[in-house]
Amino acid sequence: MTINHHPPEDLLADFAAGRPDEADRLVIGVHAARCPRCQRFIAAIEQLAGAALEQAPPVAMADDAFATLLARIDEPASPPAAASSQPVELLDDDLPEILLRCRFGKSRRVAPGVKMQPIILPGADKSRAFLLWSAPGTRMLEHTHTGTELTLVLKGSFSHQGGEYRPGDFDFGDGEVDHQPIVGSDMPCLCLVAMSGDLQMHGWLGRLISPFVRL
Repeated sequence: MTINHHPPEDLLADFAAGRPDEADRLVIGVHAARCPRCQRFIAAIEQLAGAALEQAPPVAMADDAFATLLARIDEPASPPAAASSQPVELLDDDLPEILLRCRFGKSRRVAPGVKMQPIILPGADKSRAFLLWSAPGTRMLEHTHTGTELTLVLKGSFSHQGGEYRPGDFDFGDGEVDHQPIVGSDMPCLCLVAMSGDLQMHGWLGRLISPFVRL
């Protein structure tokens, strides 16, 4: 697999430090698991962070810190909130195992030739994760974002002003990016997406249908 598009380095650094929201972390992690270049960058950041911790001056702890820790360990764990899970309609067995272990909501059609299926992530806060399936040749309306959009191609391809994106490629969008993805004509495109905020469609048609497009 040849990967030509990667997450920005600041996103990878945040990932190494454990900062991203759970949905963003899922998309970056699935990309990094397939990308030796990003694995090396993350490992380098982790080594730098470890060296910084070793050089940091020690900080005094409270006298009862250890006893408090043991007491918290002995506390019974709260049961996870119940969440219904739907059959995974947009995946198949040769995709990342971590996705096959995820819980999914109900899939739905969001536009002609486009379907999405949400991923249930109880720890997600600012972002939401979902699978996005698009039919061959689908042309999205030109749009930007009120938040961020992290997109990882799992199967198929799409292209826009930033280039062509194939399996393993990572695309980042935010309010400074205007793009119009076009799906390759040879096969459907399946992507893993983490999104905060909403799409902002351009043109009279985009403004007309924006209230009906919710990802």
